[in-house]
Amino acid sequence: MKLSTEQFKHDFEERLTSKFAIELAKAGAQEKYGALSSVVKNYYSSIWAADNHYKDESNKKQAYYFSIEFLPGKMLKSNLLNLGILDTVREGLSDLGIDLDEIALEEPDMAIGNGGLGRLASCFMDSAASTGLPLNGNGIRYRYGLFKQKIVDGFQVELPDSWLDNGNPWQVRRYDKAVEVCFGGEVWLEDDGEGHFIPHYQNQERVLAVPYDTPMVGFENTTVNNMCLWRSEVPKDLDLRFQNLEYMNQTAMLSSELYPNDSDYNGQLLRLKQEYFFVSAGLQRILHHYKATKQAPITHISDFISVHINDTHPALCVAEFMRLLIDEYRITWERAWNITVKVMSYTNHTILSEALEKWPEEMVKSLLPRLYQIIIEIDRRRTAELLPKVGAKLVHSTRIVKDGQIHMAHLAIIGSHSTNGVAKLHSDLLKDVELHDFYLIYPERFNNKTNGIADRRWSQIANEPLSKVLDETIGKKWRSDLKELKLLESYKEDDATLQRLQEAKYEDKVKLAKLIEERNGIVVNPTALFDVQVKRLHAYKRQLLNVFHIMKLYFEIKENPTADRTARVHIFGAKAAPGYHYAKAIIKCINEIARLINNDPDIGDQLKVVFLENYNVSLAEVIIPAANVGEQISLASKEASGTSNMKFMLNGALTIGTLDGANIEIFEAAGYENGFVFGLTKDEVYDYYKNGNYNSRDIYEQNPLVHRILDAFVDGTIPNISSEGQQIFDSLTTYNDEYFVLRDFNDYVRAQEALEKCYQDQKAWTQAALMNIANAGHFSSDRTIREYADDIWHIKAKK
Repeated sequence: MKLSTEQFKHDFEERLTSKFAIELAKAGAQEKYGALSSVVKNYYSSIWAADNHYKDESNKKQAYYFSIEFLPGKMLKSNLLNLGILDTVREGLSDLGIDLDEIALEEPDMAIGNGGLGRLASCFMDSAASTGLPLNGNGIRYRYGLFKQKIVDGFQVELPDSWLDNGNPWQVRRYDKAVEVCFGGEVWLEDDGEGHFIPHYQNQERVLAVPYDTPMVGFENTTVNNMCLWRSEVPKDLDLRFQNLEYMNQTAMLSSELYPNDSDYNGQLLRLKQEYFFVSAGLQRILHHYKATKQAPITHISDFISVHINDTHPALCVAEFMRLLIDEYRITWERAWNITVKVMSYTNHTILSEALEKWPEEMVKSLLPRLYQIIIEIDRRRTAELLPKVGAKLVHSTRIVKDGQIHMAHLAIIGSHSTNGVAKLHSDLLKDVELHDFYLIYPERFNNKTNGIADRRWSQIANEPLSKVLDETIGKKWRSDLKELKLLESYKEDDATLQRLQEAKYEDKVKLAKLIEERNGIVVNPTALFDVQVKRLHAYKRQLLNVFHIMKLYFEIKENPTADRTARVHIFGAKAAPGYHYAKAIIKCINEIARLINNDPDIGDQLKVVFLENYNVSLAEVIIPAANVGEQISLASKEASGTSNMKFMLNGALTIGTLDGANIEIFEAAGYENGFVFGLTKDEVYDYYKNGNYNSRDIYEQNPLVHRILDAFVDGTIPNISSEGQQIFDSLTTYNDEYFVLRDFNDYVRAQEALEKCYQDQKAWTQAALMNIANAGHFSSDRTIREYADDIWHIKAKK
């Protein structure tokens, strides 16, 4: 949009007065943020309205992305950038004596996601709008989100993340679009004599689902998509007999917390209720809008609507869509099923069995009695149809209902026309191993869509120093087409460009060093090698490998403190699920090792360890640009894709990693010589599984360095971890090291030594960083979302 500095200043001061009845000189930071966000919202509102009108009138197909979590981060700068007014607003505020960056600090991160799953969903929302594709999000408006992580005496402590205390200026409450979602009770079917069964209900728990719409503004275009987040409320016409405190609390809990602890029955029940809540609400709204805006009959809905199931949490979309078609619109079963399969598509994000949801039959039957009937019927009809075609073995292994459980991944695959993995290796594993029986039955449904990242946030917003260097070196076309970064390759031997890249990285490292000192009281040297591992804390991501290497370095410095070596800063950021005690033990150990090393006068600046609490998008935007090294060290075959690896690559960090997930494609794109590969391959991992011949105790007994490091966890070398250290020691020796940490340790050390040697030659290092940046274009989520649009959803970009 076109906006002059003078017009903006006028709009801002006027809004400050009209919204808060205060003049600029007396306004506080929160009031300035409130006024600014209100002005920005006003700027895009007419574009949003016009795009909604265009979508309704053009009759073009739209897609809906159902995800239990989104992780959009802060929206202020993103909206300013995408509107094309970031520099104008920054300049205008500066004229008024206001620092945009300081105002931006007042905006809380939207705490409606956890890690890669939610961040990917938000990247897709950004990219769809920026490429003109009609894709809308559907999720839950969590009051407290996941949790706010505090580190107290080295332990993770979970506090409520009250991100909505001051409201959310970007969202619009649409009470007129509210729908009811019902749970429990009894249901029976009445034959109407015309081939339809009419359901009758009694004693149901009624919940009102109220949508809050958040606009997804496209980059310098006229597309504004919608992310709909549902809040649970008590229906206003609820019978007074049910309006008690327990009912109101249960209703509020539905949209209170992301991933409530499911270690007991009540926690599991709440999770299942949440999943049905946002699935039913979202599908009802889609169908209501379709009926209000389309002339075509409901039987043609697959020509206009596509619904995407992001991981297994929204898998109930299949059964709920069937319920709505056959019960509400009285479509025959066969026709409804054909429509459902055409409308639905599914992304699998993991091969870990713990993440492939299964719910007890009795729980589903009690909570969702009508859906249970439909799921049973889907399973019965499919079994009858396939038995004579593929045989009992294949049918049984792929049943939705078996062994007293309902398998949500099976429901999603069977009820969708497309199932995709999120990196080539992951998709191959799904077809060849984990979902092989499904692939034998439905080979045409399986495909790969390698993940990507919203590069505008992770470069233009998060890393302005690097963005400036790129502008001056290759021009500005890369800002709208990341493939233009390829031009940077021709500057690989240009010393002036390499110097500017080094200066930009140093500026980013100084910024992070300042934040580390402010938050942790640790002074780090910006010239040191910044080795970063930031991601969810899980055993398969193997933060322990990194920790063991740190202990190796610590022992070496203690033995020879005056030796010439590369100074290193190891930076961690990670949350552990509240009930995941092993992951929380690792966090405790990292913090105690940091305390030990950072306070040892023999170590000095040679080695520092930093754990930054409450890792989120905003923190990532400071950490990732400053990284020299990105740790992507999961056990091969366990990480579906990863996206932090792509963010590090785009920001000129070199990857040390296994041949897992999208690491493989990153190494291939940048060149294996511009990263550091180590560890078992997926074939070697599966050979161990097949042969059962891995013995971690032997490695402990036979490798003196491993022996010494592991003993440090139980002999008092690392203080204050007697319980946590023993737990880790036992997991790696007595319980045979599930993720082959000890098996990969020597090769990891070798890769770290090669990495350190390369870092000592700053020209060679910067050339490798340049090659990573230059080849990051393929990993834009703009590319990924276009592939989804073309191959799965069949939606077209706005001209």
